[in-house]
Amino acid sequence: MTRSRPTDPPRAWQRMLSGRRLDLLNPSPLDIEIEDIAHGLSRVARWNGQTSGDWAYSVAQHSVEVEALVTEMLPDSTREERLAALLHDSSEYVLGDLITPFKSAISSYYKPLEHKLQEAVHLRFGLKAQLPARLEAQIKKADRMAAHLEAVTLAGFDATEARRLFGPAPTRRAPPVPMSPGEAKRAFLDRFSRLYRG
Repeated sequence: MTRSRPTDPPRAWQRMLSGRRLDLLNPSPLDIEIEDIAHGLSRVARWNGQTSGDWAYSVAQHSVEVEALVTEMLPDSTREERLAALLHDSSEYVLGDLITPFKSAISSYYKPLEHKLQEAVHLRFGLKAQLPARLEAQIKKADRMAAHLEAVTLAGFDATEARRLFGPAPTRRAPPVPMSPGEAKRAFLDRFSRLYRG
């Protein structure tokens, strides 16, 4: 076994199931694979796993829902804009999904890592590193609407509290039913394959 020397820099990469070695501090678009993203997101629980149902509600399933909401809000949106919505939380495939209060507490450390990784994901799949502000705002609105629905139907919040924290709920949406990791991964990859023309 090779031991690190005291002068060696700390390891900042993670081995992915695809065989890629992703540098978390300086991620390269060349080391990002959609299978790794889908696999990771399907196993990352929203709400720290504090949701009802037989399975944790995954970031992969949430991402599919957010893309659907953006498509409803912006019916004339481009394929690239919808892809950006689907990939909006893709950095969490290696960083995990931190709940908002904790993320805020460590934002000076976490946000730069999140932004670098998100930009690398965008570049890997043909999007601009930084999305236009209008699109970012629409994705954030859809993200908060999805969070409201999840909070009330899965995470034990009442409607008043959810509205105060996340804003309005989406209209005419069925309550989400958590999928198994395999189902969530397939749903995410199916949407990706319909949106990406690499």
